Order: sequence, then structure tokens, then C-alpha cells
Amino acid sequence: MWNQIQKSIGKLPCPEADSLHRQSIQVETERVQGEKLALQCMGCDACVENKGCMCDHSTQDLKSVVHEADVEDHTEANSSFAHSVINMIGMLIGLGQLSAPYALENGGWASAFLLVGLGVICAYTSLLLGKCLEKSPRSRSYADIGQHAFGSRGRVLATTFIDLEIFMTLVSFTISLHDNLKTVFAGTQLRLPLWTKLSTSQLLTMIGVLIAVPSLWLTDLSSISFLSFGGILMSIIIFTSVAYIAIFQVVKVNHSIPVLHLHKIPAISGLYIFCYAGHIVFPNLYKSMKDPSKFTKVSIVSFASVIALYTSLAFTGAKLFGPEVSSQITLSMPRHLIITKIALWATVITPMTKYALMFAPFSVQIEHSLPDSFSSRTKTIIRGAVGSFLLLIILIIALSVPYFEHVLSLTGSLVSFSICIVFPCASYIKISSAQLSKFSLILNATLLAFGLLLGVAGTISSSKSIFTSLKRDHSA
Repeated sequence: MWNQIQKSIGKLPCPEADSLHRQSIQVETERVQGEKLALQCMGCDACVENKGCMCDHSTQDLKSVVHEADVEDHTEANSSFAHSVINMIGMLIGLGQLSAPYALENGGWASAFLLVGLGVICAYTSLLLGKCLEKSPRSRSYADIGQHAFGSRGRVLATTFIDLEIFMTLVSFTISLHDNLKTVFAGTQLRLPLWTKLSTSQLLTMIGVLIAVPSLWLTDLSSISFLSFGGILMSIIIFTSVAYIAIFQVVKVNHSIPVLHLHKIPAISGLYIFCYAGHIVFPNLYKSMKDPSKFTKVSIVSFASVIALYTSLAFTGAKLFGPEVSSQITLSMPRHLIITKIALWATVITPMTKYALMFAPFSVQIEHSLPDSFSSRTKTIIRGAVGSFLLLIILIIALSVPYFEHVLSLTGSLVSFSICIVFPCASYIKISSAQLSKFSLILNATLLAFGLLLGVAGTISSSKSIFTSLKRDHSA
């Protein structure tokens, strides 16, 4: 699915690429993590695959994109070093910024070594993806690497994990929407005759999701890209708000952070790895570069910047609010401040900017699978209806399991460890087995085992936490 979309998108013209490359747009794996799931117009290589594009495609729709899927790819690689760094940083900043302080407070300050260590490992595995692409010049996507390494089963497995990450990230976004709406409208009472069992916050979340539903019917790629850029702007506002409170000492930075809570490491490892979940789009970024040999430097600069940002934000939030820090830093900020209200609204708006962008690949897949005898209008109706139905399922799950930290931890443990560490290491070992030195083989096998171990432990821990919370709430 992914390679067909990418090849077809690559054929679209990008007359404004040079000026618009300076605007970073986020990806979700937001998560893309996903926060993180958006990408710039890097030769339009990934306009649809959860990355968005700032190019002018007003004359193109998803139908025309799909019909050109079999045309040979001649995408121009025109992304400079600076553009690539901006794009990669934009991909990596997402939901992780909300949960990093909570994770550090619960894991202890020594767990910061895990936060930094996972960042270094993810930077290394991003380089492994680049090496895999060097071995197979025709590969252009994460799924292509899976096929090159393990055949059709590898492609299916990679695509499955990508789809699963998108779905679970959207559930986390919707939970975040619910929690922040509950805080924004604290004290407000809302009741509807047919929905008497739903709380005010649940009704508000339902309204928010319904407001976002029309965006799933968009076929104009430039409109979807606009939503993507809005998501990045909201992330910047959130980070700036926390920094403002710390710099101007609105809240005293005087809480002590425990040294280490070893028993909580499996759960918070899922939150930490989600901070760096952008690997599904790194192959697109690599292929978009004018000089792919600089991809190593791009990864080093980007990950160093993001590691520094997440670590500083984690320590700042933990020192500001201590044991009372929420799983989402915006919920801990003093509610009487205007800057807090801005941050809360930014967190509310963020999920609503993500739905259309992250559903775009599903939309293209659905439209491509429909018979050619169907009219364009019929395909649009079917695609929009299916997307709306899936979004309602996500809403139901989010309202049924409203535990942001546990769901995000499960997403990181179950999916992100596989996408960011296990799959890149396994693919590299498989593709380059004949040329690997003994040290390199041992290193990658060790990282693979490490990713599997933390992934399994984190999945078990976060799943137990979800079931415990459900049981507790049911009993109450």
C-alpha cells in the first residue's frame, strides 16, 4: 500500500517546495509519536502517508493519486541538510512531550539514563534503515525494507504494525482530548435527554470528535497539510507554556525527584520509546535528500536536539510539580493563568488536527480497492463513511479506557519498540548478514533482544495497569 502511494505522490508537481521546506510538519507514528506523523514536501514523496505536504495540490485529489500508482517513480530529491533536520525534529516531537515529566517522576531521576539511552539507540536504528535503503535502491518506504528483508510477510508485518501504531496513537489523542476538555470546562454541566449516562466531559469529547469528522471527507491534499502544520504549531505552544512557567518562576522549582523506582521501569519505558517513534517515515526523508550521505549527520543533529528537549522538559515538569505531576503536563499547570488556558486549548485542538492526516493512507487504500465502475462521488462517500465509522470506534475505545498514561505506554511497548528497534535491527541483520562483522552482529542482536525484552515487559505491565484501572472504576 505505502509504496504505491509514495510513488504516485512523487509524480505531483511541487513548485513551492523551496520556500515551504522551512515549515516543519509532524508525523504521527504523534507517533507518530505522534506524535509522532507529518512530513514536508520532500519531493512530495510522502504527502499522504501520515506526513502531509505543504505543496499546492489543489488540482489533485486522492482519486487521481491512486490512478497514477503504477507510474515509474522519478521523484526529485531536493531536501537540503537543514530542511531534513527540521523535518526529522518535526516528526519526533508529539505526544511524548506531554508524558515525559510524568514518566521521569515515576521512574526516578536515574531513569533519565533510559530516556537518553533509548534516544541514542533510536538514532542508531534510524541509521540502520538508511543502510538497508543503500542495499536496495528501489526501496522507498518502511514497508519496502520489510519486503526486501523478509519477503511479502515482512511487508505485511511492517504495514500491520504501522496501522496499529496509527490506530492506538489516535486513541491516545482522543483520550488527551477528553482529559483536557474536562479541565477546560471544569464546573460546566451538560446533559442530553438521550445520553443521560454520559458525563459532561464525555459529551464534550463526542462533540469535539464529531466536529473533526468532516475533515475525513477531504480529498484536497493541501487542506490536510494545513491541518498538519496546525498540529506542529500547537506542540510549540505547549512547550513554550511550560518553559514560561519555569523561567518566570510562576511555580517554584523546588520538588525533589526520587532516585529510582525500578518496578515502574517497564511501564515508563513505553512512554519513553514513544517519544522517538518516527521511524516509519525516515526512509521517505532519506530518499528526499539531495545528498543521502548526510543522513547520518541529520539523524545525529535531530536526535541530539530532541533528546535535549525531552530531557529538559521531563526534569522541568518533575521539579515543578513533583508527585502531583499529571500524565499530561498541561493538566498540572496553574489553571488561573492565561498561559495555562492557551496550553490547554492547544492540547484540545491538536487531536482535531491529526485525524484527517493520519487517516489519509486508509482513505487512499479504501478508494483504490473500490471497483472502477464506481463514480468519484460514490467512492468519496464510501471512503468518508468508513473513515467516520473508524473514528467513532476510536471514540468509543477512548471513552471506555480513559487512561492516557497506560494506553500511551501500551502503544510504546507493544508497537513502538518493534518499529523503532526490533524491526530495523532484524532487517539490517537479514539484509547485510554476509558483510556484518562479529561485533556488529552481536551489537544488533543485543539491541534486538533488548527491544524485545522491554517491549514484552512494558506490554504486560501497561496491560495489567489498564485492567486494574477498569476493575477499580467498575467496582466504584
